[in-house]
Amino acid sequence: MRRTFRALQIYNYRLWVSGALVSNIGTWMQRVAQDWLVLTVLTNHSGTAVGIATGLQFLPILFLGPYAGLLGDRVTKRRLLLWTQTAMGLTALVLGLLVVTNAVQLWHVYLLALALGVASAIDAPSRQAFVSEVVPRDDVPNAVALNSASFNMARLAGPGVAGLLIAWIGTGPVFLLNAASFAAVILSLLGMREAELRPTTRVPRGKGQLREGVRYVKGRPDLVLILVLVGVVGTFGLNFQVTNALMATSVFGKGPGEYGLLGSIMAIGTLAAAFLAARRQGTRLRYVLGGAIGFGIFTLVACLMPSYLLYAVSLVLVGLTSLTFMNAANTSIQLSVEPAMRGRVLALYMAIMQGGTPIGAPLIGWIGTALGPRWAVGLGGAIVLVAGLAAVVAVNRRNGVGLRDQVRTVTRVSVGRFTRRSTA
Repeated sequence: MRRTFRALQIYNYRLWVSGALVSNIGTWMQRVAQDWLVLTVLTNHSGTAVGIATGLQFLPILFLGPYAGLLGDRVTKRRLLLWTQTAMGLTALVLGLLVVTNAVQLWHVYLLALALGVASAIDAPSRQAFVSEVVPRDDVPNAVALNSASFNMARLAGPGVAGLLIAWIGTGPVFLLNAASFAAVILSLLGMREAELRPTTRVPRGKGQLREGVRYVKGRPDLVLILVLVGVVGTFGLNFQVTNALMATSVFGKGPGEYGLLGSIMAIGTLAAAFLAARRQGTRLRYVLGGAIGFGIFTLVACLMPSYLLYAVSLVLVGLTSLTFMNAANTSIQLSVEPAMRGRVLALYMAIMQGGTPIGAPLIGWIGTALGPRWAVGLGGAIVLVAGLAAVVAVNRRNGVGLRDQVRTVTRVSVGRFTRRSTA
């Protein structure tokens, strides 16, 4: 048990993860409220509109991500995070005020989603890399896993609470509560003991630094493989913000409470995966590959579930495998990249993971509207599964493994053995 929570022995990390937990609960509440607002108040159950709102929130990282990573390598990350967290809180405040005054229109949601995306794009690489400044190197895998656990504890509570609040008092107060929640992470940053931080050496200004980061990644086949998989999963697999809304309303005829509950149930799996990852001392490529394959398989299973209850239960395994994949990918990058390059490489990671959402979310939303939500869920799972299997074949070819042994390897990292080892 002590090994699982060892990063919490560090004062600054305890502050950081506590503030993040409160803020993340608010963030998950807003995600549910925004989807419900667009889906049922501002449109007539338009999955395309929900997808556009989600896509706009992640669009800026496509263009700003690499520059944000370079900015994080150049400036004090703690100070940068104070500004970005404040900006994100203000966007939630404005949206909440528009809703409670009955002035909100669809274009307001689109515009504020884009503004939130700009702040998030600048925030994300520094927030990911900041963990390495708060804890010693040996504790980075544990801290990354506990960050995931905190995020998914919030995911467990946030959607369900949001669903109840929406049914009780509407979406506006939910946005206002999220705005207030950003105070927690801002206060945690201000309260840190600066002498106990481990700031990386700031990179001086110079020409070609973005290209230098790209060249560094291109020279690392292991990073290229991970980033390609991350791009596929982020674009086609991680669209449950859209698909769960469509499945809950269009397939199962449920209301906001049941929709929010789907996010909380899925978080049971992601939280379990985060705590399992916290027990591991390092990371292995097989967790990246096995996570992708398992995620694809269980997403396909979910799309076939005949009832709301069975669909909800299937999301536990979807959450388990998706978080295992993302945590293993993130930790692999954190530990294998040179400190001076960490911000830029993590920026590429975040840009690829979230940058596909502006393409994937509207596309999946359109498929859900035109062909049905089950098609949207199933197509995403099938694409992720094919990408995971292709990655296993690529790794084994690079290692000189024959076709028969490749089939055995695919079987070994597939869901059966993967889930048995994860739950051992």
